[in-house]
Amino acid sequence: MKTYNIPAFLKYLNISASNSDVIQVIFYDEHPDILIKSAPVKIDFYLLALKDKIEVQSPLEEMSDSYLFLDKPGNSLEWNLKESFEGFAILINEKLINRALKDTSFADYNRHEALFLTEEEKETLYDLFKKAYTEFQKKNFSTNILFSYTSLILSYTHIYYERQFEARSNVYNRVVADFYKQLDNYLNQPNGMSELPSVAYFAGLANLSTNYFGDLIKHFTGSAPIDHIHEGIIQIAKNRLLKTKLTVSEIAYSLGFEYPTYFTRFFRKKTGLSPKDFRKQ
Repeated sequence: MKTYNIPAFLKYLNISASNSDVIQVIFYDEHPDILIKSAPVKIDFYLLALKDKIEVQSPLEEMSDSYLFLDKPGNSLEWNLKESFEGFAILINEKLINRALKDTSFADYNRHEALFLTEEEKETLYDLFKKAYTEFQKKNFSTNILFSYTSLILSYTHIYYERQFEARSNVYNRVVADFYKQLDNYLNQPNGMSELPSVAYFAGLANLSTNYFGDLIKHFTGSAPIDHIHEGIIQIAKNRLLKTKLTVSEIAYSLGFEYPTYFTRFFRKKTGLSPKDFRKQ
């Protein structure tokens, strides 16, 4: 699979642009001959795009026909559209944008977890993209200004994802309920656990990316899924230490720990006591 840098990718899309591999801003409306079908390709940059006039299936809340998505270096892109679309895109070098993404998680969301925009959100982001594009058209544009617009767009994106979680609460509350049930079943397997449960495992059951699933669970419960997992493991460990004659090693293996010493360190970190000291209480 071929990997494209910024100028090569734009050329592949039939978009005329400069040879800059640092940052470029594209106004899709000016490129009616854009490539609308492609086999999988990879990119080595971040692609932040506001796509307008895109058909969406069964929206769960009142939205526009626009959505925002962010692809990161190493992502595989594949598309098959009926016709060209409108909107903007900012293609930006990884080193330039990394500091703006430091405290975000949506860069690792899957494409089917794109941010669907309300009309008000669309207008706000459209204005920011337009201002970035206007700056980019200047002969001596400011990279710092373009970065500032990009950072502001990312800040709004974080807020709008919170709205998306709330707007879909009827659907996502079921995801939370399923997680609790699945976690309980996993932790209470009759023959013990062969390995420790992971967030990625439960995210896969929900057909969500690990980051999207993690943000969703934390949004509705106040705690990250890994905290729920650890709390469940500790509760079972405490119960077995107090109500069974299993050795610490047997309990460790039954909970999926590869080595009893790992379990002892984990238990001490979470409770302040070693398993043996807890049992003696």
